[in-house]
Amino acid sequence: MLPLNTLIHVNKDSKVPIYQQIIERFISLIQVGTLKKGQKIMSSRKLSELLGLHRKTITIAYEELILQGWLETKQSSGTFVANNLPEIVSEKLIEMPISLPKKAGFNFEQKPVLRREVVKAFDKLHLDDGFPDPRLAPLLDLARAYRGNLIHGNSYVKLGYGDTKGSYWLRQELATYLNESRGLKITAENVLIVRGTMMGMYLLTTAFVKIGDFVVLGEMTWASAKINFQHAGAKILNIPTDENGIVVDALEELCEKYPIRLIYVTSHHDYPTTVTLKADRRIKLLKLAEKYRFIIFEDDYDYDFHYQSKPLLPLASADEVGVVLYSGSFTKSISPAFRVGYLVAPEEVIEHLSYHRRIIDRQGDTMLENAIAELLHEGVIQKYLRKSLREYRERRDFFCELLQQKLRNEVSFQIPEGGMSVWTKFDKSIDLVKTAENALKNGLYFSNGVQHSLSDRNLNATRLGFASSKIEELEKCVEILKKSI
Repeated sequence: MLPLNTLIHVNKDSKVPIYQQIIERFISLIQVGTLKKGQKIMSSRKLSELLGLHRKTITIAYEELILQGWLETKQSSGTFVANNLPEIVSEKLIEMPISLPKKAGFNFEQKPVLRREVVKAFDKLHLDDGFPDPRLAPLLDLARAYRGNLIHGNSYVKLGYGDTKGSYWLRQELATYLNESRGLKITAENVLIVRGTMMGMYLLTTAFVKIGDFVVLGEMTWASAKINFQHAGAKILNIPTDENGIVVDALEELCEKYPIRLIYVTSHHDYPTTVTLKADRRIKLLKLAEKYRFIIFEDDYDYDFHYQSKPLLPLASADEVGVVLYSGSFTKSISPAFRVGYLVAPEEVIEHLSYHRRIIDRQGDTMLENAIAELLHEGVIQKYLRKSLREYRERRDFFCELLQQKLRNEVSFQIPEGGMSVWTKFDKSIDLVKTAENALKNGLYFSNGVQHSLSDRNLNATRLGFASSKIEELEKCVEILKKSI
């Protein structure tokens, strides 16, 4: 018998129970071949004495190892390593704790297009990509509604499996809300609940985009959208964007040359420039989609925040032939942490997408979905959006005035009609990457704009989000930005 007391070490300060540490060490010794099949193991009494542990701890570990098939007992003979285990050549002992290898034991393809830095929230000052301020969110109302939906009603139904399309109550409330606020003409059957726009786009590409399909994007676009289509194997075609949104005439030229499958648009507040797609172009885009039978994926990420007058209705409101797949979420309305979004489309499309949704996410967070449905029904979210709109307009005006006063010679911009960020162009003499690095050292985060640069030219521009910062925070942000250039 091997001297197990020298091979098994326990850490009494660890949160892992001692008996579990012993089990894991025995399994490791067997797996590397130090303990061989059929080898006799010292008694629980002897090992407990050598390790200075209670015998019951060792007994529990042995019993579990026997149940798992690593050890076996022979009457009147003792405990042995199970005889039916495969023969393993002894390797160098591995000291506890054993960590999972960093490298996989199998081959797989790594797509460079998927490798992208993850931006995380932190407590420094920030001029982000255009996120809402969660301090304004109706969190107490949401907590009340969530708790109520969690503890009241039929628990078997509420806490069991539900519709793969999402909470029917939320889909009903969303249909009413979108009909009233966006001029849509839909029912609950036209709505699919998703975790957010990213999930909706993934479902779209999985269900409708094949390798080699032609997908059209604005020459400057949301990087996550482009990555989704590239990952699906689509061929990307680009069209320019000007002060009136995407140039639809350029799209028409592409339609005459290629069988376009889909176009991705942010018609209300173009990403990243924030400009609005004008009415004449909207009409022509819908006519082209009808004529050439391609899909319009309309990402309406911040429709509720428009400051000039009543905003233009989405393309989906004028879609008479079923070519628009309309996407929105509460991520940009309330907070990124609340992963509830929606897709709106003809019933046939929603049914088809629900089949695909089921194989990646059986259903969403029913409690959260019902809680949001309750707040929509009560008008709480609508009231919050009206209050936020006033607050964000004030912050936009203050921020733009600050930029004009403090950085008149360094930046240029158009005051955005809506949204939560300012598309800001820096003077060509300014190194925007270095400026962003300096700002971060000084306690301010903002994007260095590299993701918005085009292949043939560096725009030296970025989005500076104002909505998530209070007035006094915006003052500090601009001071640090000026100092960091």
